[in-house]
Amino acid sequence: MTFTKLQLMIKSYQVILRKIKIVTFLLITTIVAAQSKDGYWDNIRTTNETIILKAGEKKIVKTADFPEGTTEIVYRITLLDDNQKVSSSLVSVLKAIPDPTGISQGTAGVIFLASTISGDDKSKYAIFSQLKEAEEFLTADKPSKACLYQETPVNKEARLLKAKDSDCFTAKTQNLYFVFESDNWVMKEKVVFEVVPWIDNKASRGWNSETKKDLLKTAQAIDLVKTLSKKEEFYALFIETISKKYKASEFNQLLAIEKTRAINLATEESLKQTGEINKFYDAIRAKSSALFNKGKIKEAIEVITTDIINKNKATEADYALLGGYYLVTKQFVKAEESYNKAAKLNPTDVLIQMKLAHVYMFTNRVSQAKEIHKKFAKQNIDANTTWANQVAIDFKEFQKFGLPLENFEKISRIIE
Repeated sequence: MTFTKLQLMIKSYQVILRKIKIVTFLLITTIVAAQSKDGYWDNIRTTNETIILKAGEKKIVKTADFPEGTTEIVYRITLLDDNQKVSSSLVSVLKAIPDPTGISQGTAGVIFLASTISGDDKSKYAIFSQLKEAEEFLTADKPSKACLYQETPVNKEARLLKAKDSDCFTAKTQNLYFVFESDNWVMKEKVVFEVVPWIDNKASRGWNSETKKDLLKTAQAIDLVKTLSKKEEFYALFIETISKKYKASEFNQLLAIEKTRAINLATEESLKQTGEINKFYDAIRAKSSALFNKGKIKEAIEVITTDIINKNKATEADYALLGGYYLVTKQFVKAEESYNKAAKLNPTDVLIQMKLAHVYMFTNRVSQAKEIHKKFAKQNIDANTTWANQVAIDFKEFQKFGLPLENFEKISRIIE
């Protein structure tokens, strides 16, 4: 062979090796991506038990609790002679297997699991979903209530059970009970039993049709919903917002005050998307006014401040409402500040000007109050309320709250 041909062969092998590396890398990347996207083998919450069966004995083994979102399990049973050891754990083998829903890869992996080391001893086994049923089998010849019964003794076994087509467990099953029955009537047996759950990322959040129905009832109980024109769209967005932020178990474990806040935030976010957010803020204003009418003025101030003003959603009406709360509680500086903000947003609103005149009157700036009254005295507040009528209504309200009366007559003379 010539030197040139040898060089060409080396280059050819190098190209092949590079291609193999690229294909291998892409395959590994695809497998990892599939697992991280759809779910994972939970290598922490596994069952790994070694039990000793006396001659002819039956023994129950309860699996570790299945995590929320368990849609499949793989179990492996290996019977060993005294000096044998399992070559590798079930978890370590499963690391090489991608999403079990992949037909060819998942099946091949389970077949491979059964090919591990085992001894000559054999055992029967049965699987139960209820402890009581497993205990009944301890004194019975056959397990009438088993969801799976391996009557032919085996010295090794590995299977994949899927919640969607297995009688053994559903998405709500927390444990399974395996009963092992020795096939050796002379000597004891050693059984190595392993179970690894597959956690579906979506199912692990706990939002199934049942939990979503509960969430829908929560949305339907919100007071302002009856005023919405896009109820169905709101319900869908509400469920989506809550289920993205919380797992079902997390949401249900919130304290009452935490849950109320979560519902309010989800309501606000959903109404923004439906375009009916103003109804949300109207409900807050109504809540604040209701608290004021009940004499809970501090709470009324907190509601309008926290839920509207601090979110930069306030209109001139919100600042005017807040100014009124401050005015009747003699917080005149805060009242004036709120009314000025309202006037800045709507300089033509004569009612806001009247409220400023009241602040001036109570802070002994009567001349400034008079100027406002002279300027607007001949104007109506609305189609049915004159300036004088509104002043009379306000003065009556002030008397009810015990505000100082000394300047009332000075203002009344101007209006008359």
